[in-house]
Amino acid sequence: MTTSDPLLAFRDRFPICARTNYLINNSLGAMPAAARQRVAEFLDAWDARGVRAWGDGWWSLQEKVADRIAAVLGVPDGTVSMHQNVAVALEMILSCFRFDGPRNRIVYADRNFPSDQYIYEARERLGARLVRVPAASDGTSTDAQRIADAIDDETLLVAIDHVMFRSAAIVDVEPIVQKARKHGAFVVLDVFHSVGTLPLRLRELGVHAAVGGALKWLCGGPGNCFLYVDPDVARSLQPVFTGWAAHKQPFLFSPAGQDYRDDGGRFATGTPNVPALHSGMEGIATVAAAGLPAIRARSQKLTTLLIAEAQRAGLGVKSPLDAQKRGGHVALDVPHGYAVCQALAAREIVVDFRPDAGLRVAPHFFNTEDEVRSAVKAVRDILDAREHERFLQQERKPG
Repeated sequence: MTTSDPLLAFRDRFPICARTNYLINNSLGAMPAAARQRVAEFLDAWDARGVRAWGDGWWSLQEKVADRIAAVLGVPDGTVSMHQNVAVALEMILSCFRFDGPRNRIVYADRNFPSDQYIYEARERLGARLVRVPAASDGTSTDAQRIADAIDDETLLVAIDHVMFRSAAIVDVEPIVQKARKHGAFVVLDVFHSVGTLPLRLRELGVHAAVGGALKWLCGGPGNCFLYVDPDVARSLQPVFTGWAAHKQPFLFSPAGQDYRDDGGRFATGTPNVPALHSGMEGIATVAAAGLPAIRARSQKLTTLLIAEAQRAGLGVKSPLDAQKRGGHVALDVPHGYAVCQALAAREIVVDFRPDAGLRVAPHFFNTEDEVRSAVKAVRDILDAREHERFLQQERKPG
């Protein structure tokens, strides 16, 4: 039986919950009903005001959304810039650095999200020396001490994923940041799988920059990714990847060259993604209203239940069993995971599959205990009845 929780008062704000057991919030958070009205406001303004809508609020909207995210990150207003995706955000911060000097090493983990790795590895063509740190002995996480040990006086950048996208293991960032600052290295933290489900205080943590997005746990939809840069170092950085929105007076259209803004806007590019910004506002606001400490407690409760049910059903678990070391999802190790994922979808139970992870099941604060139990039971039933076999021809093979 589902127990009562104050956060379930938010459940009705997410219409998909009425028709689907939606447990894929680590991939795409459920859409708040109010997001539809926000997008309608964008269309209405475009229709009624045309180009004048820029002055009515379209242009400044990126800063309003950025400041909402700043509050979730635990950083000051004016330190976050909005971007289409994390690849763009990473390219932005990396464009501030040169790799042709003695300090040119990039230390990163081989369990980081692949898109991040590709971007760092591409810097090898510009002179960077890469130090790729193997996974921890359990194969599911990053060993913080091994990352810290790899940092020296020739290290320029350190790249860390806060929560591992496969296993949801939380990386202990503090010793890495301390070692990096001791040696003058710049730390970039990817918080895509932690923002919106873990309370964050990035300013206190001391990371120099962070990237992430709102489309997962913040329920903000695609196109709302971000870059945070510590204001103590931001003014000393001049991104090569730039655009007119980063200029102090963009509407002067000055031919005299770039004059970077002094706030997070110095890391902007060009015209903002106005429809995405409209669609993302309500999810971010709803998560903030629910409160990150309460969301974290709810997440730990639901994922602990999920693990207990999975173990009772004889399913393997590839996430940390300790709730303090686990983010918002649980990776279940089941045979033919992709096919089982499709069989679940046919039952309106939505999770996802990732190679080397298995089924990733990601309840959020608006999900119920009964939904968690029914999802695990469905996996067991699908395997026992061989219901997944009709999807085997579609199964994706790693590599």
